[in-house]
Amino acid sequence: MNKIKIPFFTKGDIGGLTYILTNNIVNYLIVIATLSGVLAWPDEIVYGRVIPGMSIGLLLSGLYYAYMAHKLGKKEGRTDVTALPSGVSTPAMFVILYGVIMPLHYALGDPELTWSAAVAACFIGGLVEFIGGFIGPWMKKRIPRAALLGTVAGIGFIWMATQGVFDVFSDPVIGLPILLVAMVGVFGGYIFKKKFPPLVIAIVGGIIYALLLGRTEVDFSGIGFYFPNPVNSIQSLINGFAIVLPYLTIIIPIEIYNFIETMDNVEAANAAGDNYSIREAQFADGICTMIAATFGGVVPNTVWLGHAGLKKSGAGIGYSCIGGILLGIAGIFGLFTFFSKLVPPAIAAVTYLWCAVVMVSQAFKDCKAKHYAAIGVAMIPPVADYLFTQITGAVGYADVWTEVLPSGIEGYGTEVSQYLIDHGVMWRGVAEVKPGAIIIGIILGTITAFIIDKRLDKVAITALIAAVLSLFGFIHSASLGVYPKSQFMIGYLIVAVLCYILHLGHGKWFDAPDDYEYV
Repeated sequence: MNKIKIPFFTKGDIGGLTYILTNNIVNYLIVIATLSGVLAWPDEIVYGRVIPGMSIGLLLSGLYYAYMAHKLGKKEGRTDVTALPSGVSTPAMFVILYGVIMPLHYALGDPELTWSAAVAACFIGGLVEFIGGFIGPWMKKRIPRAALLGTVAGIGFIWMATQGVFDVFSDPVIGLPILLVAMVGVFGGYIFKKKFPPLVIAIVGGIIYALLLGRTEVDFSGIGFYFPNPVNSIQSLINGFAIVLPYLTIIIPIEIYNFIETMDNVEAANAAGDNYSIREAQFADGICTMIAATFGGVVPNTVWLGHAGLKKSGAGIGYSCIGGILLGIAGIFGLFTFFSKLVPPAIAAVTYLWCAVVMVSQAFKDCKAKHYAAIGVAMIPPVADYLFTQITGAVGYADVWTEVLPSGIEGYGTEVSQYLIDHGVMWRGVAEVKPGAIIIGIILGTITAFIIDKRLDKVAITALIAAVLSLFGFIHSASLGVYPKSQFMIGYLIVAVLCYILHLGHGKWFDAPDDYEYV
């Protein structure tokens, strides 16, 4: 079997290469639009550190997954092995951009300092993802899928889908036609002759259309050599650890989701016929993310969805290898400065909407129908994060900055909070749910799923875990610490005791029919 010759590139790799490049390029453009456009970071940081760092991580992951595919083909004596699709984790990217980098940027007022914290967050995320190779299977067995997917669906819906729709309608002449062409492909399943996907037509045609209308331009001025100095990045990374510690409540849960997403996607590849090691893939994602951070990257790597489709189309190992090399070259030589001027914002907006809708749809598709309520409940806490960011931004970070209240919550004082509530702003409880919103979503989704399953004993255990997390500031607090007088800890403890008492009465003085349906 070891003598078998595995083809490096096949006809099916063309589709795989399109998939990897198109989606990753759009993710790059989202990062650029956020850091350069919204936060006004200097080009030296964005194009000189962040983009090359991301590219080095994707270069390494693309090469490694091609190696894994080649190794598997040799082991099993097959020539039809498809490499795992690798790229930037889209949900994690949005959470890092909007949940970590954006509030840090406004709080610190210094792009250089914020970037150092962002690379530290990325490195910590890679470490969590690496550790997931050891503990991921254990966690996956104990956390209901509805709680995990529901929380991520909430992030996608409130951050990505809304932004996508708003951006489309901010320039409807460009946005609406591109949205239509993309949607008939990704949602309607239509396809042009010779199996040319409408999404590719929307992207390529949208660029040409925007050029003809003068909305975008061809600009080669930013192309150059941007290989970051890892010594400087490592020093900034070390400095950033102290700054980013309060944001562990955001970083850790999204990376837990990330390594479970990797686990699910590798399992899907196994089901499609390619028996990859889940642990090896998680280790690879974590190591590539940490390396990307040491070169200046700020978002993590992951194994993407779509392996079954790539296998069906005949993709092999070449698309992964070549895709990684092309993305590495594009980042190091500044080609994304060219793409950012060429690609209209509406294309990124369409991708926001598409990814978000897929995330929400997947949450319901991949979970039992009886757990739909758990998905819905888990989706709510990320809304608090969105509202907090939008409202504090509207009030003004510079003039009326939030404060850490005696309870440990970050929010406005009584006067400003009451003013917002009196004027119809949905503010009551927002500041309390915002810190650790992802973990809170997982907790609420888990509690709901266990209630549906008639396992009040597991609800009690979940509430105890929530009480411990509240005690140490992982949820409901502005920073980590010890909060022995936390009202949230007390509340969760009461829930735990109450649920355990009800569990003891199950089948005696407290019961529910097995065929009960809440809808």
